[in-house]
Amino acid sequence: MFGKSKSSRQKRIDSLIGAGTVVRGDIVFEGGLRIDGHVVGNVTAAEGKAATLVISEQARVEGGVEVSHIVINGQVHGPVSALDSLELQPKARIVGDVAYKVLEMHVGAVVQGRLDPGNAEPGPSAVVEFKRGIKT
Repeated sequence: MFGKSKSSRQKRIDSLIGAGTVVRGDIVFEGGLRIDGHVVGNVTAAEGKAATLVISEQARVEGGVEVSHIVINGQVHGPVSALDSLELQPKARIVGDVAYKVLEMHVGAVVQGRLDPGNAEPGPSAVVEFKRGIKT
């Protein structure tokens, strides 16, 4: 009532890449896109356009993803850049660096790469290493 609900932040889905469909090549879209199939290529929103991307549980993307609002419950092998918000649902599997402004990560989601908060462009950044033991 006082703030925007999660559903009001997400836009409608205009396009669908269905299960069993394989797309080879880069995809640039406006509005909303849901991927249930397999994409070999980069997935990006049209320049300067707010967009929503949903990668479903059975979906796989092999390439970079750069969209303002992203919901992932499938697999992405490549860098992910959420210009506004990123939701990683329980079956999400990402192999690559992730940049975001707002992150919601559910129990079970896996990221093999760097998480870069506050920056929507993955790339070189400070790395924090945790080491066991005491320096002598």
